[in-house]
Amino acid sequence: MNLKAWIHKARELGASDLHAEAGTALVARIRGELRPIGEAVPQSELELLGKELLGAEAWRQFSLRGSADVSTAIAGVRCRISFYRTIRGAAIAVRLLAPSVNDLRSCNLHPDLHRLIDASTGLVVVSGPTGSGKSTTLAALIEEINTSRSRHIITLESPLEYLFSNRRSYIRQREIPTHSPGFEQALTDALRENPDVLVIGEMRTPEVMRLTLNAAETGHLVLATMHSATCAEALSRICMSFPAELQGNIRAQLADSLVGVLCQRLDFLEAHHLLVPRCELLLASSAARGTIRAGQFSNIANVIQSGGEEGMWTFERYQRWMQQNKAWTRAAPSAATAEERPTAPEPIAAPAPLGAAPGEITAPGEITIEEDMDLEELAELARQIEQRTS
Repeated sequence: MNLKAWIHKARELGASDLHAEAGTALVARIRGELRPIGEAVPQSELELLGKELLGAEAWRQFSLRGSADVSTAIAGVRCRISFYRTIRGAAIAVRLLAPSVNDLRSCNLHPDLHRLIDASTGLVVVSGPTGSGKSTTLAALIEEINTSRSRHIITLESPLEYLFSNRRSYIRQREIPTHSPGFEQALTDALRENPDVLVIGEMRTPEVMRLTLNAAETGHLVLATMHSATCAEALSRICMSFPAELQGNIRAQLADSLVGVLCQRLDFLEAHHLLVPRCELLLASSAARGTIRAGQFSNIANVIQSGGEEGMWTFERYQRWMQQNKAWTRAAPSAATAEERPTAPEPIAAPAPLGAAPGEITAPGEITIEEDMDLEELAELARQIEQRTS
């Protein structure tokens, strides 16, 4: 099997990631769990794959550094690919991205998150553990701006993941280090490029954090991501990245410029067979700003808990909304998958088995229909049927 076949199989299984290492089985992450889906991959095959995808110059850099990142479309699927070396030889990690950029609703996110882009200036932080969908949520926020406002948006990413089309906004996407040697240089340059919105792929170093805060203070809306388990941890990590004598100033900058912090995790909804983000949302209320200035990050959870009327969400409150919500959106298949599907229409089951969830696929080619389905669920089924028979 080649990489195209691996990705096609992973997409069919609903995987979010692929992992391969020389001499070990091909593994996919499905609903958060790692499962073997293929035989051991030879070292020579992974080396050849790396040379083809990276090109001669990037392969030389990989040989020196032992790691390299690239993003590309394979088998109709946008992928973020990381090559690296291990004790067994070459290894590869592939993140399978959504086939297109979606808005908040299509990403199954609460419409309240639109508050994060209502501001014209300030800092928005999207955080969460690795693999929690931060990049997808960030892309959804950008697309919301793109479809509703005329803005000049500059994105700085390493590597580029989602590709945007200009709608009402004008989006300039820059990849690090392809278009600029580092985030620090790219941020400095971006402030001279007349942006309305700046997007930072990830805040990793104190210098990038400092420049990001400066940009948020000087009349720009800045969207950035970072790794953290909670909103409080994200804010604490920003401040603790600086020397003790500077932390007071950083807290003041953060309190003054902050629009909000979104932290998310992925939950698998068994009834709907969907991975859905579960979120915690902190907005920059007067209580939040005062808590940040004082450095009392352990009290952020209490601020969020008491801020429900101001639009804030705890993980528990958001989970209750998820349990009550029925209007979930299913991702459309990629173009390549649709082309490779047999042209003959597949049978559709008329009677729904007892206990089946609306729209649940109970056997290959079967979709169940229940009497109490609402209009949105019926429309979703009609779209699935049309895709299968087209």
